[in-house]
Amino acid sequence: METNYEDITLTCKDCGKEFVFTAGEQAFYAEKGFTNQPVRCADCRRARKQQNNRNN
Repeated sequence: METNYEDITLTCKDCGKEFVFTAGEQAFYAEKGFTNQPVRCADCRRARKQQNNRNN
């Protein structure tokens, strides 16, 4: 069964900016088995990843 995805506008929990969770990203998340939508925009995800890498 094919699922039709549509772009969704979400709000980043870190900076409060709106960002688009695209249909392609949703399909990728589903393919990987991820069940939650992202909570951070790409910039905040990148910054958080860098911060976590520095602490390891």
